[in-house]
Formats: sequence, C-alpha cells, structure tokens
Amino acid sequence: MDEIVSNQHTLKEHWTLYKRMLKSVHHNPARFNVDPAKLRPFEKLLMKLQGQLLDGMIMQTCVEQLFDEHQMYVTKNAYFAEEFAYNIRVLFAQIEPKIGDPSEMDHRLQYVGICGLYVLHFQIFRVIDKKVFKQLWDVYKKIPTITLTGNIMWSPNQFLLRSLSPHISKILDKRSQGNVANFTQTYLQNKVQTVIREVQQYYVQVCSWMIRMESGIGAANSVVDDLTSKCSLFIQGLLWAHNISHLVKTVMNIHAYANKPLTKTAVLALCRLIELLKSIEATFHRRTMVIAESITHIVQHLQFMAMSAVNTAKKRIISDKKYSDKRLDVLSALVLVENAISGPPTKERILIAKLAMAIGSQMKAFREDELANFRNILMKMEVMSDLRGKLKKACDCSFVYWHRVIFPTYVADRYEHAVDAHRLHYMFAALADCVTPMRNSRHLESNEDLLIAFYHEIEDNFDEHLLSPLCRSVETNLRLSIHQHLQVGEMNPFKSSMKDQTHFLKMKPIRIFHRYINVKEHVTHYLDKTFYKLTTVALHDWKTYAEMRNLAAQKYGLEMTEGHLPTQTLEQGLDVLEIMRNIHIFVSKYLYNVNNQIFVERSSANKHLNTINIRHIANSIRTHGTGIMNTTVNFTYQFLRKKFFIFSQFMYDEHIKSRLIKDSRYFKEVKDENNQMYPFDRADRFNKGIRKLGLTPEGDSYLDQFRNLISQIGNAMGYIRMIRSGGLRCCSNAIRFVPDVDDIINFQELCVEENLSEETQNAASNLDNVLGNLAKNFAEGTEYFKMLVEVFSPEFRTSKNMHLRNFYMILPPLSLNFVEYSIGCKEKLNKKNKVGAAFTDDGFAMGVAYILKLLDQYQEFDSLHWFRSVRKKYKEEKDSVRRAQAEDEKLVQTGSLTIKRLETYQREFDLLYYSLSSARIFFRADKTAAEEQEEKKEKAANDTDESELISTPQEVPSNVPAIQAPPPTKNLPAITA
Repeated sequence: MDEIVSNQHTLKEHWTLYKRMLKSVHHNPARFNVDPAKLRPFEKLLMKLQGQLLDGMIMQTCVEQLFDEHQMYVTKNAYFAEEFAYNIRVLFAQIEPKIGDPSEMDHRLQYVGICGLYVLHFQIFRVIDKKVFKQLWDVYKKIPTITLTGNIMWSPNQFLLRSLSPHISKILDKRSQGNVANFTQTYLQNKVQTVIREVQQYYVQVCSWMIRMESGIGAANSVVDDLTSKCSLFIQGLLWAHNISHLVKTVMNIHAYANKPLTKTAVLALCRLIELLKSIEATFHRRTMVIAESITHIVQHLQFMAMSAVNTAKKRIISDKKYSDKRLDVLSALVLVENAISGPPTKERILIAKLAMAIGSQMKAFREDELANFRNILMKMEVMSDLRGKLKKACDCSFVYWHRVIFPTYVADRYEHAVDAHRLHYMFAALADCVTPMRNSRHLESNEDLLIAFYHEIEDNFDEHLLSPLCRSVETNLRLSIHQHLQVGEMNPFKSSMKDQTHFLKMKPIRIFHRYINVKEHVTHYLDKTFYKLTTVALHDWKTYAEMRNLAAQKYGLEMTEGHLPTQTLEQGLDVLEIMRNIHIFVSKYLYNVNNQIFVERSSANKHLNTINIRHIANSIRTHGTGIMNTTVNFTYQFLRKKFFIFSQFMYDEHIKSRLIKDSRYFKEVKDENNQMYPFDRADRFNKGIRKLGLTPEGDSYLDQFRNLISQIGNAMGYIRMIRSGGLRCCSNAIRFVPDVDDIINFQELCVEENLSEETQNAASNLDNVLGNLAKNFAEGTEYFKMLVEVFSPEFRTSKNMHLRNFYMILPPLSLNFVEYSIGCKEKLNKKNKVGAAFTDDGFAMGVAYILKLLDQYQEFDSLHWFRSVRKKYKEEKDSVRRAQAEDEKLVQTGSLTIKRLETYQREFDLLYYSLSSARIFFRADKTAAEEQEEKKEKAANDTDESELISTPQEVPSNVPAIQAPPPTKNLPAITA
C-alpha cells in the first residue's frame, strides 16, 4: 500500500491543492459559507489521514502497534522469539536459492513477505540478527527490485533501511548502501545488452516445450512414466511462464522507474517475450482436454508418492520402542499429514499438511533427501491442483497497460516484417489482460469510460501503424500491377523492398477486448470504398477498377463488391444528356461533317478543339441506356419547332417574299433563253442587295442570319443521325457475344424442360427479352429522319404556309452567301488569329436538304439547274481572264490570281453540291410527296408496317400548327448598324 500510494503523483498533487484551498477557506470562511468552528477539527482529520495513508507509514504503523495485552507479554516470550527467528531462517533458506533460478515461481513475493516478517520480529523483540540481515540485504545482487503489481516496484534494501534505521547503522556502512544503486544501474545495462540473447534462448526452449506439448504427450513406456512426464511437462511450461514474466516486468518497470528510455531493439525483444508468454497460455488452452484427462491421475500418483514417504517416516518412528509425548506428537502429525493428502488436494488440505509436516519432520523421522523429495511432491501437488489459476497468474500481462507506449513501435515493426503476422494475436491477448483491472477501478464514475478510452487508443494505433499502411500498400500494388504497361519505375525485388502482404490477409480475425477486427474484410472494405468513390469522380476509369477487383480476388483472395455504377470510357466526349439539355448551344457551337459523321467544336479557348463522333455517342448510350435516344429525339423536335417558327417569320417578311416572287417570275420568263439555268448574276445581286436592309453589330446581314438558322437546323438533324448510328453501334457491341443473331436459343424453354425453379425461369425469361430487344434493335434500328419529316411536312405543305412555296428561289443567293462564308473561314486557318476559322460546315447542306423535303421542293430546286449555272459562270470568267492574259502579258500575274480565286469558289460550290447530294439521300429525295403517299397506301394494304423500336416524338395537338404564319409586317425587325 505504501509503495502504491507513493507512486501516485497525481494523488499527491491534488492533495496538496486541496490543503491550499482549505487555507483559503480558513482565511475567509464567510465567502465559502463555512462555519469556522468546524474547520479546525476537519484540518486535524486531514492531517490524521495524511499521516496514516499518504506519508508511507501504513506498514510501519502496523508493525509498531502494541502486542502486549491482557497479561500476555509477547515481547518477553523468548520461546516465541526463538521460534519466530528460526522460521524466518528456514523459510529464507528455502526461498533464497530459488530467486533468479530457472525453477523460480512466486518466490520473489515470498521474499517480500520474509522481509516484512523480519521487520515485524525486530519491532516486537528489538533484536537484529546480523547474519540474517546480511543475507536479506545481499539478495539485491540477484534482483535489485521486485515488481509487486502493475508498474509498482519495491526495493527490499530501501525498505529495510527505512524500517530498521537507525539501528542498522553499525551493521551497514554507506559504501554498502551505495553499492545497491550502482548494482541496479549495472544490472539494467547488462539486461538490456543480453535481452536479445535471452529472448532467442527462451524462444528455442519454449518452442521445444510447445512441440512436446503438442506431440509428446502419451509417448511414455509405462503409465507411471507417462504421468511423471506429463507432470514435469506441465510444470516446465509454468516455470517458463514465470521466468519470462519476471524478466519482462523487471526490465520494463526498472526503466520506467529510472526514467531511462528503451532502445527499439530492446522494446521489440520484450514484446517477443510477451508473445511467448501468451503462446504458453494458448498452448495450455489448446491442450485443455488432454490436461483435464491427465491431471486427476497425476494428482493421485503424487498423493501415492507422498503417502509412501509419510508411511516410511511413520515406520521409522514406530520402530523405536521408546515411548514419549514428543514421539507421539510427531506420529500424530504424520497421521494428520496422511489424512490431509489422502483427500482432494485443496488449498486448505495442503496448508494443513505443511503445518503438520513442520512437527512431523522432527526427531529425524525423515532423512534430508526424503524431506526434500516430500516437499517437492507437495509443491507439485499444489501446482497441479490449481494449474489453471497459477498459469493465469504467471501469464498475466496486465502490466502492459502501464507500458502501452511500446504498442505503436511493435505494430509498426510487425507491418515491416509481415512473415509472422499471426503473432499479433498474442499481443492483443496480452492487452486483453488489462480489462479485468480496469473493470475494478473506482476513480471514475464509470469504469466503462476507461475501457472505451483504452480501446480507442489501441484501435487508433493499430489503424495508423498497420491497417492504413496495409490498405495503401495493397492498393498501390494493385495499381502498379494493372499499369505495368506504363513506365511505373523499376520493380526489382533485390533493389526495392517487395512485401508479401498476404500473411495479414490470411490471419484470423483479431479480438480487441469485446470486438473483432477482420484485417481481410477491412482491406476489402477500404478498396471497395476507394474504388467506388474514384469511379464516381471519373466514370471512364470503371474498366481499370474492374480489373483491379479481379486482380485482388486472384492475388489476395479478396471478395470485393461490384460498384454497379454506370460505365464510361476515356472516349466519352460530351455526354448525350448534356447535349440534349443544351441542344440550342450545341448546334451553334459545333460544326457537322456529313462524310465522317463527326462534330467539331467551332472555337475554343484551349489549344485543342473537342470532337464528337459515333464512338463517343455509343459509349454515352451504353452509360445511360437506349431509352435516352427517344428522349433526345423529343428534345430535338421541340428545338426544331422553335427554329421553324423563326424560319417562317423570315420567309413571311414582305421584303423577302416580294423579292422571291419577283425572282420566280423572272426565271420563268428567261429560263428558255438561259438554257433552263438560274442566272448567277441575279443571285449575286440578291446576296449583295439584302445587306442594304441592315446589319447586326457583328456585320452579319439578314441572309447571314438565315444561313446560320438553316445550319443549326442541319446540325440538329446531323445529331439525330449520329444518335441513330451510335445506338446501332452500342447494340452491335452488346450483341457481339451472341453466337448467332439469326438463331438465338430460348433459355426459358430450356429451363422449363429441366424443371428448374421459378426464379430461374423468370431470370431466363428476362434474358430472352433482353436478347430479343438487342437483336431487333441491331437488325432494324429506327428511322428518325422519316419520323421528323412526317411530323412536320403536313404542316409545311398546308395552304396556311403558302409563303414558304418560294423557298427554293432563295437557295441560289443563300448558297452563294454560304460559299463566301466558307472560303472566309478556311482562309482564317492560315492566319495567326484563328477566331472564326473552320474547315467544315455540312450542317447547312443537311438543313437545306431537310427543308426541301418538308416543302417537297426537290424538283423545283433541281429545275433551277443552279450548280450548272455556277459552273458555266466561272468557266466563262476563267476563259475571259485567259484571253486577257494572251492579249496583254502584264496581266499574267493578276490573271493567275484571279483564276486561282475563281477555282477556289468553284471548288467550294462543288463541295456544297456533293454535301447536298449526300444529305438528300437521307431524306429519299428520289421520290415526291405524291409517290410516298402512294407507297404508304400499298404498305397499309399489305399490313407490312414494321413496329417502331422507339416511340414517335410527341406531336403537337392537331389544332396547333407546327409553324404558324406571323402577322403581316411591312418591314423586317430593325437591326442596329
């Protein structure tokens, strides 16, 4: 108690603060509402408590009490004093050789009791046996200090000095006192230097003992030899446990007591000893059934041997015919010993046998070797009768709580050396021993708070130094293995450390107090969480993480969970959903190429232009599903409605409408003279004349804006075409795993034939439906162009929209405007400032072809023979330039430039012609509206209509026209100059 209280520095500090507070109360009792008359008795009570408990006088007060009472003078009892001293000498003679010896068990604590008895003997009789004192004092040469409990160290020399001073000043000089401190330092240094060698020796010895425990039990020749072998084996394991426990506690506690740091090597060595300690306990636990079967027979055999020894002594006493009371007492004591050891070997019976033996061993009833043998047998009986209790006491590692600062170092080392990962179980078993003392604590309102804090501390250290590095290491290894085709650096196992982490993943769950930590499941959860989060951030990495999951299963045996996230690729491009929601921005910011079926960004602040092609659309459809195609067409339909309303407004304008009517009449008048060709000059005048109506701040005329409008409509149609192509590509990629598209097996019928469960039949039915839809989509597709033509064309061709009938007449000046625009964009490609530069814009051709189909004006436009007129015009101009060059040599260079410009224009018109011809194919330009109507009637008669895969876009109610004629206006809207 004195040592425990003296080691509680917090208690002493708080006690000092409490006394100071009382002084403040004493000076001003009214402020604290305290009666001054009660303060003085209270202060006396505190002083009494301090003297009894806190000043280290508990033991001294106990032994200094009066024992002479009621005419019983203990201090003057010479016989008692002599017997007392004799027993001290005998007990010490039995214990002292065992201290520090491999056969030591709890003899150190017995030595503590002998020191206490010696002090009590001195306090009662005031006699100091110099020889005994010297023997007690010199024990420090074996062990300088003794661990009482936990981290409480007890120095026998300081105890004797404190308890016997100043009476031993003549016996003990200062030099002897100084030797104790010096030896303690030397002992500590030697232990630190030899601890690694001792750990290796203990490791070999304990492993040898464990092997014999696992395999050597029951291998003796006879029953007696078998029982003797088992008894020795069990006791040997208990002795190893005591020796290891003494070594660990002494080294750790002396370092803590002396405030000296331990080296990392020493810490790891001591941790290895703790593991050995718990491995001994685990071995006993594993062999519990064998021990339970054997221990009763072992005890009976020991009882038989003890009885034989007692019978031999009895015969020796009885053989002497001289009768005396003393001889009778010895014989009675031996009979009592027989009776005590003949029954179950309880603590009480063994204690009685020891007491009786103190009398029975007199009068030379036993020889020295017989007495030593009997005591050895009795010791074995005592151990065997309480093997579990003694083992638990020897393997108790609750002292680790006071030295838990070593745990992070230990865990970090276990991570670095992953081969013996299973050793972690032993360390956590040692930490679990701390729970029982903590549950008995009383300094907190709830001891659960202490347990929870300790649990969190251990868990955090374990996570920081092992679990987190292990998770990161496994993840890094998976990444490097998946990305081996990249330059990931050298992975030479001889140059860089390559750790095999599978040892941790093969471990059984680790128990931490009342919970378990499954390292494998923890790593799996970490990878699942990491892969899921990173996939949500970058969906195009889904394939990489899927490969990492497969590799984790093959390499580490980790059963990971699928993310079930929509998949994307690095070639996703702009997402279909984003384009659909912002289609009005998309058609104005991107340019369409009809031949390569690709959209190119018009301009960008970056050093590159984004592109969108069929592969991007297919990947996006695979992400969102084919249902997005129908929604996209509906969005495009709504967009076209708005654009066609603006288109109708432009065509209804009086300036435009009157000019087109005038041009139409003029063409009818002169077409015979011009060989059925629309005059190029007339279109040129229209293109230049419309600029007089006004310009936008950017310098665009009304015809430029109208061209942009048609280009946007064409871009929208190009996007619909790309959606259809992307859908077909997505279906083809999905169905490529079906061996024969024309002959798909019906899985539901096969399941019914095999009488499989209803759930399996339902799953097979779902699979059949999926395969059927894929095959149908792959074979047919959906005619979106046809749908969008059919939904708008009836309204375009009604009498309410007669102002659109001359649309074909605006195409010559419009095409001339487009060619000038296109040449200007291409020339900007070679300039430093590339704002407005472009190399393709087939959206205009696509829009013109679509609107001509809606108005059924293909034949009217073809009747203009516009492109023939263009070729004729440029041919005539080139011939004129060549003649001028022939007449005047000065005009050769100028003429060459002029011819080059004319050829550029001619080439652009040819490109426009080719693009327009390609676009007309999509809308079946070979048939008029009347011919298509006739074809529809034939199909309806034959009932061969093919069902649409994707529903028709939402149409406008019949009472609301798709394009409404605007109210008549005399002038176009004002455009600021």
